[in-house]
Amino acid sequence: MLEMKRGEVCVSEGKFVAYYRVSTGRQGRSGLGLEAQVKTVRDELDGGQWMIVGSFTEIETGTNKRVRPELAKALAFCRVMGAKLIVANVSRLTRDPDFMSTLVAAEVEVVFCDLPNTDGPVGKFMLRQMLSVAELEAGMIAERTRKALAAAKARGVKLGGDRGNLSADNAKGRAASIKIRQDQAARRRSDLGPILAEIRTAGATTLWAVARELNARGVPASRGGRWSSAQVLRVEKLTTVR
Repeated sequence: MLEMKRGEVCVSEGKFVAYYRVSTGRQGRSGLGLEAQVKTVRDELDGGQWMIVGSFTEIETGTNKRVRPELAKALAFCRVMGAKLIVANVSRLTRDPDFMSTLVAAEVEVVFCDLPNTDGPVGKFMLRQMLSVAELEAGMIAERTRKALAAAKARGVKLGGDRGNLSADNAKGRAASIKIRQDQAARRRSDLGPILAEIRTAGATTLWAVARELNARGVPASRGGRWSSAQVLRVEKLTTVR
């Protein structure tokens, strides 16, 4: 359930997408628990210049807790808008390991209102470690390996392998980098697809009309800045919105 609040600027900085979750259909209909989450989010953001560009509410039942379409929509919208995901309570996302891996893979910055504020790379590192037990374990393995190599070096063991195949290694690195960029571009097109379809369905018949609506919604173009007809055409050629 997307509630666009275009232009809703209040007195933290930047764009935010709010994700709320209630556990039963009855709570979802009555608003029990939801109002408290909304208030917690607004209290957390109070005292700066910020904008809630969208909000999504997940209504879970006892049988569909592993299916969370609104979370997927919220993360996609964060990527499209260049926004952070904000959640009232960390426990609402970290009870399930599947949630952890989803958030880590989403490449979206997440703010939990009930955690101390952390800024910059340290904050991102702490969040990723908290959300993903697998990443924590990988870090511990890397640390043990580093200490083992240092101890071996102290004993006089010669470290390092054959360096004669650097060209092949560089080629593999370039191929991996290209693959990452291609995957990121494909995911962005996938994220934009529902928004473009919605704009077309609402009556935008020209590329310029679509670009104008994207700009009005504050959706940044692929390299930032404003949308043009040519940019819309390139994206629509690679999506299935038509």
